Amino acid sequence: MKDSDLEIIYSEDNPAIVKDDLKCIQCGYCVKVCRDEITVAKRYDINKSLKPICIHCGQCANMCPTEAIHERLDYLKLKQLLKRKDIIKTISIAPAVRVAIGEAFSLGEDNYEGKIVSFLKKLGFDYVFDITFGADLTIMEEAMELVNRIKNNGTLPMFTSCCPAWVSYAEIFYPNFLPNLSTCKSPITMQSTMIKTYFAEEKDLDASKILNVVIAPCTAKKSEIKRDEVNKARDYFKKDDLKDTDYVLTTRELISLLKESSIDFKTLSSEEFSSPLGKGSSAGLLFGKTGGVMEAALRSAYYFLNGKDLEKDAITLQEVRGLEGVREAEVDMGEVTLKVAVVNGIKNVVHLLEKIEKKEVTYHFVEVMSCSYGCAGGGGQPKLTLLEMKEKKKRRLQSIEKEDDHAKIRFCHKNPEIEELYQKFLGKPNSLLAEKLLHTSFKNRSYLLGGKDHA
Repeated sequence: MKDSDLEIIYSEDNPAIVKDDLKCIQCGYCVKVCRDEITVAKRYDINKSLKPICIHCGQCANMCPTEAIHERLDYLKLKQLLKRKDIIKTISIAPAVRVAIGEAFSLGEDNYEGKIVSFLKKLGFDYVFDITFGADLTIMEEAMELVNRIKNNGTLPMFTSCCPAWVSYAEIFYPNFLPNLSTCKSPITMQSTMIKTYFAEEKDLDASKILNVVIAPCTAKKSEIKRDEVNKARDYFKKDDLKDTDYVLTTRELISLLKESSIDFKTLSSEEFSSPLGKGSSAGLLFGKTGGVMEAALRSAYYFLNGKDLEKDAITLQEVRGLEGVREAEVDMGEVTLKVAVVNGIKNVVHLLEKIEKKEVTYHFVEVMSCSYGCAGGGGQPKLTLLEMKEKKKRRLQSIEKEDDHAKIRFCHKNPEIEELYQKFLGKPNSLLAEKLLHTSFKNRSYLLGGKDHA
């Protein structure tokens, strides 16, 4: 898009983002963030593309001062579905939600997961789960995949694939790197598959009668759950109309549910997550921040490589923490020294990919998160003013790190419910059943850009 453009064009079938032209004041904030931070708007010609290009990150919605641009609101449909008595209602909360929701009630960035669980149960959900469990499961698969790629001369560097906006960006603009993406599904889609297969069978429930909802800090998750490749319960039960995740609501939509109810969030008591698929490790909780996926994966990869855990004073991997656009580190893993990189914000990935293509740098493992600060700064989080944005996002990260510092279980592979899941159902990481249910594939979508170079 040109510097003079003041509004973004969206396709009507955009699964995540909606625009109300009547509310648009043409301030240009959406264009600026899409062009300069997300870099999508400057990478294609709308006169040539098959449709407006969007990776569904939602940063345009975060910046819109008039609500002209917002996430596709699904919470209103959910309010009606919660009245039904003939379905089982399950919901899962992503890690970054709990440290942002308090901002809407002037409570700060502490962890309010217990209050959220209590509210959702009062609202009518039968089971309330923690996506941190799904993050633990992702690490079990991803860390083993990394170890296998290293030992078997697989495609390196391996890139994380849990950020759906980054996956879309790679599919459209860098399809040559698709073999580098981890085949692991994201924590949300892994957890949803386990709810509609393992959990349903454990509880003797009809999976087709489960309404499964996720609360996420991310608008791109609304798009991700519609990908055929991630819906695996359908194949497991051979039911064509079965979806793993029925709805994704943003943190803002959860806040709307709260404010439109008669329940006082501030006075709610705390309740525990449902089980199995309950609360995860603090390593899984780190998924909510930039560098968190890398740190969690390295903790378990060390165990898979050496058969023992990192020593207590080495669990916190300061080498991959921080807020720089690209952070590089060499991490001693005992058997091997891994060269890794963490990308904080999608605009910073371009130069890194160019360096990799030119063989100027080499890595084993790269984490990419589309939104700066990671999921804590996601496109579905509570809106912040420009003056408070940096400080509040930083406090969200600090709250997550504080939880990790004081946790009893700090390794994904030490989560007893994860251990039970593999013993009872999956067998081992990267087993045939795990590959079938927890892994995915990617598609070259550069044709969307149009033009003779992308025919």
